[in-house]
Amino acid sequence: MSMPFQISFGKDTLADAARQFWTWAQGVRVISFYGGLGAGKTTFIHALCEVLGVADTVSSPTFALINEYRYPEPDGAEGLIYHMDWYRLSGPDEAMDAGMEDALMQPDARCFVEWPERAEQLLAMKHIRVKLTVQENDLRLLETQVVEAAHS
Repeated sequence: MSMPFQISFGKDTLADAARQFWTWAQGVRVISFYGGLGAGKTTFIHALCEVLGVADTVSSPTFALINEYRYPEPDGAEGLIYHMDWYRLSGPDEAMDAGMEDALMQPDARCFVEWPERAEQLLAMKHIRVKLTVQENDLRLLETQVVEAAHS
């Protein structure tokens, strides 16, 4: 994972793009998704959840702030995903009050965070920043940056 990952995809190649991204990103628990309204953050997370085998309905947690999904791990154990949407948060204090920090610190949970810029201070652990941008012909460009853990 030393090299950044980048891929352009459309609706017909979304599942393949999610599979390729997941193969590249597997070792990192926390992934933050940046992009404007309509950039495809929730859609891409939905595709990632399908790659992982989530049977639950995957939807945007805009009003709930956090959704929890279960999926089968390769070893037969049950994996846990926290899908967070920080769009409505006013800052890190509200995020902590809503339990976001607790979810991020669970060592066995994977966390997918939309609108992380609302409380970036909570992302002090190693994580992947994903930037989604809309291109011509309704394509999306996904670009990544690995952020190492902040040292205290």
